[in-house]
Amino acid sequence: MKLIIDAFGGDNAPREIVRGTVMALRARDDFSVILTGRKDRIEQELAQYTYPRDRVEIVDAPEIIGMEEHPVEAIRKKKNSSLVVGQLLLKDKQGDAFISCGSTGAILACAQLRLGRIKGIFRPALAPILPNRHKGVMLIDSGANMDCKPAYLAQFAVMGSIYMEKVLEIARPRVGLANVGTEDTKGNEATKEAFRLIKEQDLVNFIGNAEGRDLVDKVDVMVADGFAGNLMLKAMEGFGSYIFSIMKKGFTASLRMKLGALLLKPALKDLKRKLDANAYGGAPLLGVEGVVIKAHGSSKGENIVVAVDQAIKMVNADIVGTIKQNIPVMTVQE
Repeated sequence: MKLIIDAFGGDNAPREIVRGTVMALRARDDFSVILTGRKDRIEQELAQYTYPRDRVEIVDAPEIIGMEEHPVEAIRKKKNSSLVVGQLLLKDKQGDAFISCGSTGAILACAQLRLGRIKGIFRPALAPILPNRHKGVMLIDSGANMDCKPAYLAQFAVMGSIYMEKVLEIARPRVGLANVGTEDTKGNEATKEAFRLIKEQDLVNFIGNAEGRDLVDKVDVMVADGFAGNLMLKAMEGFGSYIFSIMKKGFTASLRMKLGALLLKPALKDLKRKLDANAYGGAPLLGVEGVVIKAHGSSKGENIVVAVDQAIKMVNADIVGTIKQNIPVMTVQE
């Protein structure tokens, strides 16, 4: 298996991207990589490590797409960027999956314009895995589609269910539709129609409407439009940071608290690990012709290792092929 990794995407590129790639190569021997980006810089970073050189290829891509650039304009103007070159390699079947920590908008735009959507899919969806009391919960969509028709949401439910069953090995994952209440009649006209369409999908273990708090325990897949999904995602990230800031302040307030923190250090580290969304890898972009993973922009080497494991699982599970076989044929009502 060959993975394509954008070495110049994200806040810590290329240093942490290369470090994580080397860590992953050392940890397992069932894959090789293509690193895209400025070749001289990548070689400079690689020179610091001992690694299996026969499993690493560098494709020179001197241009970089910045986080602040307009996504569509950037991928059209910067055809030699690490992001565009990487996805074109995926399209040409020179690799099995693509991983990037770069601009979310550019990754989404490039995937749709260069890779294309799976036939029958209305809109691809960004689907991060967030920590909860079980193996994790998928939030689909989390920002790729601000306005969604009911049929889009029904397809999200099917794709999310397939991913959680095949990759995280959750039998009959519980799928909920994000809403302002759990009663069947809650929501606006779009969510009411989406409720009906999702309920009709035999592949989906639909438990009905779900509230934001149900992310923690009651669902394995939360279906939402990109607007609501992104709000939930950012709220969870912000609340997690707030909790840890309070704990840090409290544990450094006095000598007694510092001693208590020292005794609790192993438990606190375990808690931090469980609440770290990066521990689940990146956000898969489901619905496009290829395995594409958007890792967090601030990813460190350890997060790249997890994203590599995630990509390998997606390829081995044939997520793209399974979605093609099971996506429901629908029409969109204007």
